[in-house]
Amino acid sequence: MADELTTAAALTALGGALVATSAASAQTTLPPPGPKSTGTPGPGEYAGGQVRFDRTGIGANLTFGNFGCTVFKENANTPDWMTANVYFVRKVRNMDIRMPDGRDLRCWIFEDTLRTSGKREQLPSATIRVQEDDLVHVKLESSKGSHTIHHHGIEPTTMNDGVGHVSMEITGSYIYQWQPKKAGTYFYHCHKNTVTHFEMGLYGMLIVDPKPDAQGLVRAYEDGPHYDVEAIWALDDMDPRWHRITDDDHDVGLCGDDSGLNIFEPKYFLLSGTPSRPGVNVTKQKVVANAGEQILIRLLNASYSLLAVTFESLRVQIIAVDGHPLNRPWNRPVTVPPGETIYLSSAQRYDIMIDTSLPANNKKKYKGVNPVTFEFQHWITRKRHNAGDPLYDGIVRTTIEFPGWSA
Repeated sequence: MADELTTAAALTALGGALVATSAASAQTTLPPPGPKSTGTPGPGEYAGGQVRFDRTGIGANLTFGNFGCTVFKENANTPDWMTANVYFVRKVRNMDIRMPDGRDLRCWIFEDTLRTSGKREQLPSATIRVQEDDLVHVKLESSKGSHTIHHHGIEPTTMNDGVGHVSMEITGSYIYQWQPKKAGTYFYHCHKNTVTHFEMGLYGMLIVDPKPDAQGLVRAYEDGPHYDVEAIWALDDMDPRWHRITDDDHDVGLCGDDSGLNIFEPKYFLLSGTPSRPGVNVTKQKVVANAGEQILIRLLNASYSLLAVTFESLRVQIIAVDGHPLNRPWNRPVTVPPGETIYLSSAQRYDIMIDTSLPANNKKKYKGVNPVTFEFQHWITRKRHNAGDPLYDGIVRTTIEFPGWSA
């Protein structure tokens, strides 16, 4: 083991030296972020150098305890450091959200400290948006307790995957390094005591764009459809009992304690961070498009329920699932008729295209105001949570509107 650690340290040190030697020239030749990127042009902060793998789940002796509830905590350098052309920072902090019953529910978010200074923070957390083949660095700054960032659907190295049990949890800071190779809709979230930290709100969207085509258009994926209007819908449910975590209780339920987390009874249902009230449309998240435009909806089920989605008056096409395009020769988009329900399990993503010019999408009955419903179903009984309750009914409604509609 000692020889292995010495070799790993030597290789890491060599890599750091090579990066340092070429850093000056690399900074002048880095490709710019994509046209829709939400990152800061790299290289950003340097955090390469020697790594003590014996302090992480990679190099240390794994036991039942440290793999389960006494997970390694280390603020390591980033192995195999490369110079990034896109840079992000995410800092964990508290955020209270006013619910329809008047309660302020404590949530956690990843604050975008580089881009949102002086602006209202949000849930889901600020979107990480990059382009295929970008070399991406995401710096996590923990606050109270330890956290990680897992870029869900991306395939980085183990140290950069954000799964604490096989690497480490972060108490100070760590820079995650990864390079996406496939355009699509993904998301990122904390992977420390995942069931509770995700429920507390530590997640955000992650979008990988293809490079612009010859006409400069950024399509849904390489050689995929073009779109004029884009919407991001993340559906979430929250059980207030699960939001009683204190600053000293980040490991609740992780080590076999009877914390009641075997029961999930959500009372609040949100569309992209906006709490819903039964029978009232979430107008903040409605989609507006002109006649003839193409709409792309990036849909994430961030709830712990089975999500039933119905476009009541629109014919839609599912063009990608979990970041994988449904294109030929292996498969093709799935056409969903008006009123037919689509189901998404937890963490699932669908990319949905809507062609507003189709005759099937212009009905006199709806006059350009097209209802969309999201029903949160218990994952075992398949019954809607709190069905019929005037305050806590598990159904969310919004609309897709064509203001220039004509029969």
